[in-house]
Amino acid sequence: MTVPLSVLDLAPVAEGQTVGDSLAASVALARAAEASGYRRVWYAEHHNMPTIASSATSVLIAHVAAHTSRIRLGAGGVMLPNHSPLVVAEQFGTLESLHPGRIDLGLGRAPGSDRTTSYALRRDPGAADRFADDVLELQAFLAGESRVPGVQAVPGAGTRVPLYVLGSSLFGAQLAAALGLPYAFASHFAPAALEQAVDVYRRGFRPSEQLAEPYVLAAVNVVAAEDGDDAREQLRTVRRSFVKRILQRGPDAPLLDDEQVDALLASDQGAQLADMLRYSVAGTPDEVVDYLGWFAEHARADELVVAFQSPDAGRRVRSLELTAARALVPA
Repeated sequence: MTVPLSVLDLAPVAEGQTVGDSLAASVALARAAEASGYRRVWYAEHHNMPTIASSATSVLIAHVAAHTSRIRLGAGGVMLPNHSPLVVAEQFGTLESLHPGRIDLGLGRAPGSDRTTSYALRRDPGAADRFADDVLELQAFLAGESRVPGVQAVPGAGTRVPLYVLGSSLFGAQLAAALGLPYAFASHFAPAALEQAVDVYRRGFRPSEQLAEPYVLAAVNVVAAEDGDDAREQLRTVRRSFVKRILQRGPDAPLLDDEQVDALLASDQGAQLADMLRYSVAGTPDEVVDYLGWFAEHARADELVVAFQSPDAGRRVRSLELTAARALVPA
């Protein structure tokens, strides 16, 4: 591979598994990523999702960092409108103080939840409209140049934790370009605007203290196995679970079996759902690496963030290792 590979870990909670099992699996995945030469592992903030255990992102990063030694760890991302910039600066300043040079902070403006959960988070309905200002306020706290007179982030001030803007639309691309920050596109589940957003970002980029040249990270789903048919069956299982997670929210949601999900995905009505996982590959390690090479060029990406999507923890680690064996030099 000509671009670095990193990992997105959603800390999935499989059927019959506890949250503790899921978090132990996240440690195992990060340790394998470190040994295999991946650049970083990111965790995403989601709320009120029984199958995802990464809601307390900074806590999870701290736990994984204590069980690894070199690999960068971070949020991909913190949904900034859910929090005050000061609290985020304190949390990630603490992480950087404990694990110097290993912490990233990706920022998104989506709620990471549904409307009812947004209320439970006490999220201000207008918070997303202040996202750009909140990013600047957070950046200043981390630089020790507070925009709020008399208030400093302790810990946090002077740590200069690197910021990344996450997005799936032109808004994030424009903001990242204007602020001179790296841009991470959520193409693993929201692929539609990838090419246009990257073009907008690269054309509009302004150098900053953090970054002299534009830097694009693009996310992609991967299942690698020695047997390509096995990998493709794993991806089918994951795709079904993805659809069920979207459609089966709330007590009144219909319960769908696998045949019903497959029929939905094959229908005109299900085309949009199916397209959400457009940038996915399942196959042998050689097939996976060939696809990743194509995708890096297609996305004009400087780095790929891989969501390993096997249905269970053991096969996710194996998929990560098989991909690395063809694409990376072990650390």
